[in-house]
Amino acid sequence: MRAIRVHHVGGPEQLVLDEIPTPEPGSGQVRVKIDAVGANFIDLYRRKGQYHVQTPFTLGSEAVGVVDMVGPGVTDVHVGQRVASVSLAGAYAEYALAPSEQVVPVPDGINAQQAAAAMLQGMTAHYLTHSTFPLHPGQTALIHAAGGGVGQLLVQYAKRLGARVIGTAGTERKAQLAREAGADDVILYTQEDFEAATKRLTGGAGVEVVYDSVGRDTFEKSLNCLKLRGYLVLYGQSSGPVAPVDPQTLNAKGSLFLTRPTLVHYIATREELIARSNDVLTSISQGTLRVRIDKTFALAQAAEAHRYLEERKTEGKVLLIP
Repeated sequence: MRAIRVHHVGGPEQLVLDEIPTPEPGSGQVRVKIDAVGANFIDLYRRKGQYHVQTPFTLGSEAVGVVDMVGPGVTDVHVGQRVASVSLAGAYAEYALAPSEQVVPVPDGINAQQAAAAMLQGMTAHYLTHSTFPLHPGQTALIHAAGGGVGQLLVQYAKRLGARVIGTAGTERKAQLAREAGADDVILYTQEDFEAATKRLTGGAGVEVVYDSVGRDTFEKSLNCLKLRGYLVLYGQSSGPVAPVDPQTLNAKGSLFLTRPTLVHYIATREELIARSNDVLTSISQGTLRVRIDKTFALAQAAEAHRYLEERKTEGKVLLIP
C-alpha cells in the first residue's frame, strides 16, 4: 500500500510517499481502508522531531474509512462498517489499524470528508465547552483564534449552550468566519489590544473563561481578562509554549484557575468516546453544527499540506485524500 513515511525528521520535504506492506490486524484490532485523513498540527510537531517518534514512521491518527478486516476477538465492529477514529496509527496511508474500542460508527447523512474534519476538532470543542469549563446561559467566554477550525466549532457550541462569545482574530477574513459561526463580538488583535477590548466589551467585569490555543503570545493578557475565580483553559500553543508560571500569580489576579487539557483524557473510556463523538457527528448530520473544510490534498501532496498548515492561514480543516 502507499503511505507517507518520515525517514528523517525535519521539514515538509521529509514526507516521502513509499510502498510498504499492508498491515494485518492483531487481537482486538480492526483494519480500515482510509477515505479521508485529518492533517493536524501534532503531525507537524512529530515530523519536526518536537515529539519524538522512532524513525521511520507514518504520520497521522485522525481518519475515516471502511473496515475491511477485523482481528481475533473483535465482536463490536464488522467488515463493511463505516467508522471514524482519532487513534488510527499511521493514518497517512491507504490502510491503517486501530483498536476496535477506539473507532466509532459514522452516522448516515455525513460524508467521509465531513467526519474526518470533525473528529479531533469537534470533540475538542465539545469537551472544552461541556467538560473542562461547562458553559451556561449568561456566562461570557473569550475564544482566541475564533475563526480557525477549532475556534469556529467552539463558538458554535458556546452559543448553543447560551453563552455570550467574544472572539479574537488576526484578519478581517478570520473575524468574518467567527461572526458567521455566531460570535457576538470579534476583536481584531492586529488592530486593537484584546485585553483592553475585552474589558471594554464587558464593562470592566471580564469573562468567566478564556479558551486559549495560542499560548505564549496571549497567556498573560488572557489571565488579565478573567473575572474573579475565572478559568484560563490553555488547550494549545500555536505561538509557542508558555513560560513557567508562579502559582502565586493566579492568587494575585483573583484566585484564578489554570488548566492545560488534552483530548485523550476526555475520551479515556469507550462510553465517553461514543457519547462525545456521537454528539459531534450527529449534530453535523442534522445541520445544527457546521464544520468547515478549508482545503483537500491528495495523499502524495502531504508536504504541500504541511506547508499550508505552517502558513497559519487556514480557514478550517485540511484533509488528505488517499
